Amino acid sequence: MANYAFGIDLGTSNIKIYNRADDSVLVEKNMIAIENKKNMFAYGNSAFEMYEKTPGNIHITYPLCNGVIADIQNMESLIKYFMIDLMKGNIRSADYYIAVPWDVTEVEKRAFKDLIKESNVKAKRVMMVDKAVADGLGLGIDVKNSQGVFVVNVGFDTTEISILSLGGIVLSKLIKVGGRKFDEAIKSAVRREYNLVIGGKTAENVKMSLTELENEKSGAVVYGRDIVTGLPIEREIPISLVDECLSEHFNAIIDNIKVILERTPPELSADIYRHGIYLTGGASQVNKFAQLVSKGTGLKVNISEHPVESVALGLAKIINDDNYKSVAYAIEGMSK
Repeated sequence: MANYAFGIDLGTSNIKIYNRADDSVLVEKNMIAIENKKNMFAYGNSAFEMYEKTPGNIHITYPLCNGVIADIQNMESLIKYFMIDLMKGNIRSADYYIAVPWDVTEVEKRAFKDLIKESNVKAKRVMMVDKAVADGLGLGIDVKNSQGVFVVNVGFDTTEISILSLGGIVLSKLIKVGGRKFDEAIKSAVRREYNLVIGGKTAENVKMSLTELENEKSGAVVYGRDIVTGLPIEREIPISLVDECLSEHFNAIIDNIKVILERTPPELSADIYRHGIYLTGGASQVNKFAQLVSKGTGLKVNISEHPVESVALGLAKIINDDNYKSVAYAIEGMSK
């Protein structure tokens, strides 16, 4: 029997699971819909389809908040259902590699381990990998050499800014700015300027289509509810308004990048100057963000080819290449 192994990157918005059996990465929304407070109604992309459209007896939640597990029970259910899907209904004994943020407490890290143990997925071994290290590997960088690597992962709730060297993290900072803040800024600006209430999904669609809209030199068409009349309405929003409302959050991330750069040892600074900043994470794809980071720091910016899956691809390298096994570790009290 093949030795089953999975690499799991728990994002607030998306869960990414690498499956060694078929060398694939599953990307699904990290959401669950609960009916009457107890019955699982839908999960993953199916739950996201229903988001902001459900009746009162169906409650849809993200079990993660700011990169850590906020609702362990629902997260356990999600892990179990996804693993049943991946193993085609027959749960088998497997090794699990979990990507965890560096800037979290030991208690929060242990929660990731407990999550797998309590999900009834027959976990043989549970190993932790620092998210930024997996990110570096997923970007195609050999993180085990002495070269300094600067990785910025812009997620849904958080942005993790890290400097890697010799397979470990030299400096790292987790800030609570990400894609959700971008969406909220768009919603607030549209409400303020046009007395129009739009949903989170609409704001996200506007955010992700900015590059296309700019190329077409057209505004973003949105649908929502007019505050004054209470009626549904269609409105075209100029992209200049969206760019303006996002700039505050972009600048917050750039300011924190500068803080880390100021604290970087000189030899690593030289490496970073030569190689630039590596930008990854789903929310890093927003139009003009990479250019603003480059302008704000004076450094070259390398954009990930697979920004959403980069951590999962890094976990795949750790699972498949013995050279990188040493970057995974077990938390005390866990079987080796």
